[in-house]
Amino acid sequence: MPERNLVSWCSLMAGYLQTGFSLQVLKLFKDMTLVDSLRPNEYIFAVVFSACSDGGKALEGRQCHGYVVKSGLVFHQYVKNALINMYSKFSDVKGAMRVFSLVPGYDVYSYNLVLNGLVQQGFSNEAIQVLERLMGESVEWDSVTYVTVFGLCACLKDLKLGLQVHCRILTSDVELDVFVNSAIINMYGKCGKVINARKTFDWLQVKNVVVWTGIMAAYFQNGCFEEALNLFSEMKIGDVSPNGFTFAVMLNSTAGLSALRHGNVLYGEIVKSGFKDHVIVGNALINMYAKCGDIEAASKVFLDVMYRDCITWNAMICGYSHHGLGKEAMALFHDLLAAGECPNYVTFVGVLSACSHLGLVKEGLYYLNQFMRRVGVEPGLEHYTCVVGLLSKAGLLDEAEKLLRSIPVELDVIAWRTLLSACHVHRNYGFGRRIAEFVLEMDPNDVGTYTLLSNIYAKAKRWDGVVKIRKLMRERNIKKEPGVSWIEIRNVTHVFVSDDCQHPESTQIYEKVKELLARIKPLGYIPDVTAVLHDVEEEQKEDYLSYHSEKLAIAYGLMHAPLEAPIRVFKNLRMCEDCHSAAKLISKLTNSMIIVRDANRFHSFQNGCCSCADYW
Repeated sequence: MPERNLVSWCSLMAGYLQTGFSLQVLKLFKDMTLVDSLRPNEYIFAVVFSACSDGGKALEGRQCHGYVVKSGLVFHQYVKNALINMYSKFSDVKGAMRVFSLVPGYDVYSYNLVLNGLVQQGFSNEAIQVLERLMGESVEWDSVTYVTVFGLCACLKDLKLGLQVHCRILTSDVELDVFVNSAIINMYGKCGKVINARKTFDWLQVKNVVVWTGIMAAYFQNGCFEEALNLFSEMKIGDVSPNGFTFAVMLNSTAGLSALRHGNVLYGEIVKSGFKDHVIVGNALINMYAKCGDIEAASKVFLDVMYRDCITWNAMICGYSHHGLGKEAMALFHDLLAAGECPNYVTFVGVLSACSHLGLVKEGLYYLNQFMRRVGVEPGLEHYTCVVGLLSKAGLLDEAEKLLRSIPVELDVIAWRTLLSACHVHRNYGFGRRIAEFVLEMDPNDVGTYTLLSNIYAKAKRWDGVVKIRKLMRERNIKKEPGVSWIEIRNVTHVFVSDDCQHPESTQIYEKVKELLARIKPLGYIPDVTAVLHDVEEEQKEDYLSYHSEKLAIAYGLMHAPLEAPIRVFKNLRMCEDCHSAAKLISKLTNSMIIVRDANRFHSFQNGCCSCADYW
């Protein structure tokens, strides 16, 4: 072109921007000013700011910001909006807010950009202030505004605000498209109103994979794992293909049910669909296998994934910790540091848990008091609870109590109950009674504390104390959760309760338990009658021990599981010491791998040994 003006340059720059060549846009901008000596206008800068944000060029963006301020171009609305968008993409919320507040002139796009930036960066309180300002002005909302505000309600779990915004959109002229409806479903799911989310979903005439994934995620977030998996089947019948996010939700729902076989089926579908190398899917696979008791499969997925983010590392570190494989967790943590990844809040939960399993008191305290602060992670409730568990397991009960009374975060009952449980394990009954009384002042309805206190009295043979606690529980209508174990055999989950006779094969199961206990006695099994918390004769105590729920589940697994297949049992409460001893010897007797997940961790029994090395 013999003559080129601003329109020519702007058209070419916009073309490069739209096709993803953001750095070329900046080169053209320099050429325009140097070669043709043209003075850029507001349209040029709108394109340039977008190129800076897409290309991650923060320095150049700030230089251009200085130019538009000095030239007065910043007062053009689309230049202001482009600046807000740029600073938001740089995660510079203060910069975006400064432009938003100091430069006059507001339209719906300005509000959308600044609200979206604040929500994405987690500045919920500031977002509420901007929303209040928006409500006070006569700016007409569009669909993007509603999607962003529903996202804010979801972050805050503010159902009241969510309902108000839902009413507002129903009375407006804004079209309820797939993006808006997905945001509404997500908001109700995060606010715990899965029924409202389902009503919104059922009302839709056209449902794409985004909407299906949204409703499945709502069920998953509210613990309705089976319903989420059933919806997946319905989606496939409706000829809608899942995406990576769908598979991630399904795998996490499977992990919630500990349904390993179903997880294996999903893995097959993922490989066929080509989503195996997606980071979010790989992370969900590691989590699923770890929570379903197959830590070897989780490790294999971790080693095979092409791309790893911090969540990938965290899933594997926490998986190893949950299985009691502290050495492997710590080794992987050092690999994470060597790879240049920055550990975050969740990473240190796994690391401190690993220290607890290994009894590394000095190392755990070093990570809590020094290393975490060095990398900019502020210790939270979960970290302190892990360290209380670490000190308690090591028998340092006084130090654990001092830590609990000195930490700067607000404690929950679980942290104190961790110490109380250790008092029970270490048979320090006087200390335990004092801690239990303190916990019951915090939460008079905590069933776990009543149970532990009753057990402490029983271990000390203070049967009057046991009677007193049970009477108190009856008066306050507090019921002890029964011990339940379950095992999955050929896609069918079998549930057992202690001394349960409801199973169709209960006679054969009881015979199998009796046979196993008789055969492991020559191997050194001595029933731990001290674990029986009833004032009865010794012989009757041994009968009480024989048919705990995990023993019934293990026996059933040995009766029906395929040869050489691991026996995977899940229990809702902490495994008792007698069942732990029996499981070790049964694994040796039958040459089987027995994996039991209790309320705290996994125990992997093989050749007469447990992965916890009896330190639990």
